[in-house]
Amino acid sequence: RVQVMESGGGTVQAGGSLTVSCKVNGYTTREYCVGWFRHVPGKEREAVAGIFTGIGNTYLAASVKGRFTISQDSAKDTISLQMNSVKLEDTAIYSCATRPYGCTRPLASGPRESDFPDWGQGIQVTVSS
Repeated sequence: RVQVMESGGGTVQAGGSLTVSCKVNGYTTREYCVGWFRHVPGKEREAVAGIFTGIGNTYLAASVKGRFTISQDSAKDTISLQMNSVKLEDTAIYSCATRPYGCTRPLASGPRESDFPDWGQGIQVTVSS
């Protein structure tokens, strides 16, 4: 059974840093595509970052490029999203989504919700002023 579990959310002051992590269990492969999405009620879900663990290529949305970093710890099957210089508009529920064996489209085109069969519960990140 596949499990995708986010951790590390919480409240951070604007300008500060926070890391959210995604632990993946249950795949028979260590090569999988990961997308980080965020959602604010009343708005569309936004793809924030992505990574393919096979070769380590990544994607960052324009709204977070230069501030966020996505990385993997292959030994722990964990993908981390390091958020620096956070802004009030980064407040959202952050969800990790995964797909075994690879991404269905080039990461550079941006992850899409429909690409991922396995999702975590989501975790709240709140940026305070």
